[in-house]
Amino acid sequence: MLQNYGVEFKGDASPLTRADTESNHVICEGLQRVAPHIPIISEETRAMSFDVRQNYQYCWVVDPLDGTKEFIKRNGEFTVMIGLVQGSAPVLGVVHVPVTGKTYYAVSGKGAYVRTAEGVTKQIHAKDFSLGEPGLKLVGSASHGGQPALQEFIELFESPTFTSYGSSLKLLMVAEGDAHVYPRLAPTMEWDTCAADIIVREAGGLVVQAGKVSSTGELLEDWKELLVKELPLEYNKPDLLNPSFVVFGRRKALSK
Repeated sequence: MLQNYGVEFKGDASPLTRADTESNHVICEGLQRVAPHIPIISEETRAMSFDVRQNYQYCWVVDPLDGTKEFIKRNGEFTVMIGLVQGSAPVLGVVHVPVTGKTYYAVSGKGAYVRTAEGVTKQIHAKDFSLGEPGLKLVGSASHGGQPALQEFIELFESPTFTSYGSSLKLLMVAEGDAHVYPRLAPTMEWDTCAADIIVREAGGLVVQAGKVSSTGELLEDWKELLVKELPLEYNKPDLLNPSFVVFGRRKALSK
């Protein structure tokens, strides 16, 4: 079956399919056509050195197929992500979910929206909640479900539910009010979050740093100390590896 997808493996052993490369080509070609002056940072394109990137006023941050493993599994939990960064902050984001036909999008200061496959558009809002409420819905990654730090985070809540999903769907669930919290105490790259980050922010939620993490998943800082500082994720950094982070809906307090 892997041959049917044209699967190769990158240096970090993560899969790369023909869909990744073809989607990347179509997206980058389109962006260069409509905005040739704006450089592109993409998962499937070699990034320029920071000596060059530090001079970017704007840049696109693209993941042509977020959730490649889910795509290969045919479970439908993959997305296409295009974000626009000004300085170090996302200001526009578009996330398409091919299986459902839904497209989520947001522009800084203009709110967050979803357009269905039928062409119906509505504004979306993160759910209001208090962190002390019982039964909150947490979402996370199946591949990091047994991580000690994640279990420690989950234990802060009273009788929560925890469900695993793939790709950026977890951020979108918080933005749309289908989940309250998404902790990610594991490595991701800027293109894994950029487009969905601005959608969460414009829906009324928060995406905040929870300490540095290595590319192999080792937490390099105390997530509890970093979380309370409420620092937003930043983009076009010297290292395109994200810190660990937590996504909140419209929470009323940071602690119980």
